[in-house]
Amino acid sequence: MPKEIEPKLQTIGVYLKKSEKFRIPEYQRAYSWNLANCDKLWQDIETYIAQDSEDPYFFGTIIIDCSMDGYLNLIDGQQRTTTFLLLLKAMHLRIVEVLRQMADTDEAAGLKRSLQQSLDSIYEILYRADVRKQIEIEKDWTKAKGVVILENESINELHKNELCNILEARTFSDAEKSVYKIPRKQKDNKYTNFFRNFKSFYERLHSYQESNLDLLVSGFLSKCQIIEIKSWQIEQAITMFNSLNSTGMPLSDADIISAHLFSHATNQDDFKLMWEPIISQADELGLKKIVNIDSVLQQFMYINRAAEHQYAEGELATPGVRKYYTVLYPALLESPIEICGKFGKILRIWSDIQSYPLTKLLLKFNENFKLFLISYLFRVPDEEISIVSATPIMECLLRLFALLEVGEFGFSSRYFKSFLFNENFKLVDANYPIESIISDFDSHIQSNWKIEDVMDDLKEYDKNVLVYLNEYLFAKEAGLPFDFIPDKVNVEHIMPASGHNIESIREDAGMTKEEFVDMVNLLGNKILLEEDINKHIGMDWFKTKKGTLVQDKRGYIGSSFGIAAALSSYHSDVWGKEDIEAANQKAAKRICDFIFNNTKDA
Repeated sequence: MPKEIEPKLQTIGVYLKKSEKFRIPEYQRAYSWNLANCDKLWQDIETYIAQDSEDPYFFGTIIIDCSMDGYLNLIDGQQRTTTFLLLLKAMHLRIVEVLRQMADTDEAAGLKRSLQQSLDSIYEILYRADVRKQIEIEKDWTKAKGVVILENESINELHKNELCNILEARTFSDAEKSVYKIPRKQKDNKYTNFFRNFKSFYERLHSYQESNLDLLVSGFLSKCQIIEIKSWQIEQAITMFNSLNSTGMPLSDADIISAHLFSHATNQDDFKLMWEPIISQADELGLKKIVNIDSVLQQFMYINRAAEHQYAEGELATPGVRKYYTVLYPALLESPIEICGKFGKILRIWSDIQSYPLTKLLLKFNENFKLFLISYLFRVPDEEISIVSATPIMECLLRLFALLEVGEFGFSSRYFKSFLFNENFKLVDANYPIESIISDFDSHIQSNWKIEDVMDDLKEYDKNVLVYLNEYLFAKEAGLPFDFIPDKVNVEHIMPASGHNIESIREDAGMTKEEFVDMVNLLGNKILLEEDINKHIGMDWFKTKKGTLVQDKRGYIGSSFGIAAALSSYHSDVWGKEDIEAANQKAAKRICDFIFNNTKDA
């Protein structure tokens, strides 16, 4: 007969001091607590300790499945448990530092003993070390390694060794050297949540004097409490998790759906081998703000709803991702390998097209374009996806989203969302050719917008997104290459928008202050320019800009952007009102012709 549920009110020190290993099950989420979560935890502890209350402080309920011998599966509480261990490691390092620095006097003796007792407790938790083993560890730190307190088996966790690397480090510097650094990220953004949170705790502890540090550590271990609920039946533990409110973070759609997929997998090892690369690739693309795992699930929902005609034409209501997979169409999750293959295809497509210039251009617009671009590309065989095959659908979306950018209506209006939801039935259908889709966009745009109204809006446009589109269309007309690195390009004001020379520049151009205010941010006064050049020349006279080499970081000559390069041979050395008006007219007409598909190949 299985054991009954066993609830216990325990201090943090007792809860963490286990002979069994804590274990994060395969279906659990990755470690998601960030600095804001840790700041809240810290403030709660700090405020409670400062109050010097006799009553304990309660950190909520933790639910544990004990059905595996030697393991405590964390059904609810993995985020807090992981964070508690990171905090204890920060406390461990700080106490060691303080004890080394404290004077060996009678006055300090009592405080040193109390700090040492807290340190002994931390050694017991982190290294399962009694006093004898603690002495051995302090002499030979290698004896602290290989003691696993928490085993992470989550298929969603990309950095399973991070906690262990931090706990096994002898010093803060050793920890920093051993953890994962995210490529192309700077400062603390290059670290995972594990190390960022640990570092935050460690740095906060440096503001504490010895006596306050002692109160904080001993109070956290012996006066802060949780309710530990043990169950010896996993189904029972999960049921409790679903019905209890806890202080942990809510599970994301991907967490819930991956748990369902895992439970339906015939061979769970095979499923893990398939799911882990999906999470890894989604995380990589997420860092670049392309897609993350939750948006992959959403995108497949849009594809499948249209492909299976699961909504009526004209219907705009969309179920939540979780409801779609777990309530409305749970059968999708009963074939984990099949559906993971489809998620994988979505990720492959985004991975392949992320470097396309038109992808980078579309990413400047409203991100709802992703739902409909992927619907079309999903129907295309992998080997046929290319810049050439993707350009027609990308340009259709660019035309529509340019209207969204310049107009007064939001995406939810009938001009955008209604049309795209209806068109999605055709986008996903390989039997509906791209030429017909282009015709649908043509008809929709021509029947709902007037060219003269769009031209008027474009002439008054004063934001930056369409500057990128204008540059693309200019290059296309002139048969020039077009590309840009998102964080290496700036929008350049030909007539400077500000600067210490602005009055003189404005006067040289023959513009009144009122004319300057009206015209300086128009499309005709903006171009794309390499970032490092823009920083140097942004406030210079036009004559200086047009006549200096890009290599000197002072001018337009040799720029990779077509309009800047063309301006280097401009007929005048002065850029004034008439020049901006003429350039603005050209840019507005260029974009308007593109929107209404009146352009011809260069």
